[in-house]
Amino acid sequence: MNSLSNTLYVLPSMDAKSIQRKRLFFLLIFLIIPLLSQAQLTISLDECLRLVKVNYPLTKQSTMLADQARLDIEAIKKDRLPTLNLNGQATYQSEVTSLGGQLPNSTIVPPNKDQYRTTLDVNQLIYHGGMIDASVKAKKTKSAIEQQELEIILYGLKNRVNQLYFSLLLLQENQDLLQAKESQLTARLEEVKAGVKYGTLLSSSADALEVELLKIQQNNTELALSKTELLQQLSLIIGTDLRPQVVLQRPEVFPVIPDQTSKRPELLLFELQKSQVDLSSDLLERSKLPKISAFAQGGYGNPGLNMLDNTFNSFFMTGVKLNWNVFDWSKNRKKRQSLQINRDLVGSQKETFELNNNFELVKLQSEIDKMEELIQYDEQIIPRFEKMVKTAESQLKNGVITSSAYITEFTNLYEAKSNLALHKTQKLMNQIQYQITQGTYEKSSN
Repeated sequence: MNSLSNTLYVLPSMDAKSIQRKRLFFLLIFLIIPLLSQAQLTISLDECLRLVKVNYPLTKQSTMLADQARLDIEAIKKDRLPTLNLNGQATYQSEVTSLGGQLPNSTIVPPNKDQYRTTLDVNQLIYHGGMIDASVKAKKTKSAIEQQELEIILYGLKNRVNQLYFSLLLLQENQDLLQAKESQLTARLEEVKAGVKYGTLLSSSADALEVELLKIQQNNTELALSKTELLQQLSLIIGTDLRPQVVLQRPEVFPVIPDQTSKRPELLLFELQKSQVDLSSDLLERSKLPKISAFAQGGYGNPGLNMLDNTFNSFFMTGVKLNWNVFDWSKNRKKRQSLQINRDLVGSQKETFELNNNFELVKLQSEIDKMEELIQYDEQIIPRFEKMVKTAESQLKNGVITSSAYITEFTNLYEAKSNLALHKTQKLMNQIQYQITQGTYEKSSN
């Protein structure tokens, strides 16, 4: 109670300028919040496609793969640097070299049976047949293949986003149609109630219209629940929370060009796989070339290089070493033949993909043509229904027909409008799906 009293006591002590500033502050907040809300309540298909490439968990692998490739390439290049090996050994042998019984009056002392040696070996590769550079190219190509495989998976999400987006867009358009239908029926209901009040119409006429309005509310509820479910699915894919009030923008699409060259990411993958086979074959060729390296060894042991000196000594040696596998029983040739089969397999996979992709394009083009035909009929049907409904409105006002007969004509009109919206949306969805299948819908990357 004391706290409340103190608060009431402090408030009057505020000057007029402070109160005015606070009022202005709250006024600005009330003006800005609706603008911010409005900005967040719209979304486009291109924005959804952009968000899925940014927020989908698999996208993180792109950076991981790039870092992994960089580290592997750095490790391969280290083969150009000299290698250092520290070795140590202590041995005991059952017999050693002795010359005492073969040379008269010999004073040569044989080496000890226990021997010790520590060495530091240095090797520097001089000529390797270009293996390091070839290995770097092969690793870069392998990394590019992994990145492209990731790109293909992300590209496949475009189909899911497109289908979800247009399902939501169709629900949104149906809600708009139901709202318009409800507004017109409400206006007719007010007219009918006036006729019932003045005794020109039966009370049952109003009952039929009220039942129809309840059906519209029921349909609205069903559409709202379906929209909520689909919005949750789309939100999960794009990684952005979409509110039920969100408004989906109708996409604009350029005309479909059937003969346009395909730009699907799978085609680039096939080319990279062929390059990988060629680089692997090149590596096998280079592996047959001789390897030349320089070496140096320094050490300390008993005995040293002089086996007849039975004391601890330091020593060193240096030189050049050649390593060449002259005959490998045709192992290298067999591997290259196997790689050629891999190359042919990649070519076969590419042909199969192009065939299936062209089949899908033909199917989508057929759907687009079909929707265009249906839209033409819808646009002819709707004006005729509008005339019939207008006539029925006049007859309903004058008590010539019952409200049930009017509802039948009215429902036919909105079913025709719903069909038109459905066919237009399906046509647009198939047009975009055609370009996605063709690999030419890239507006989301702009």
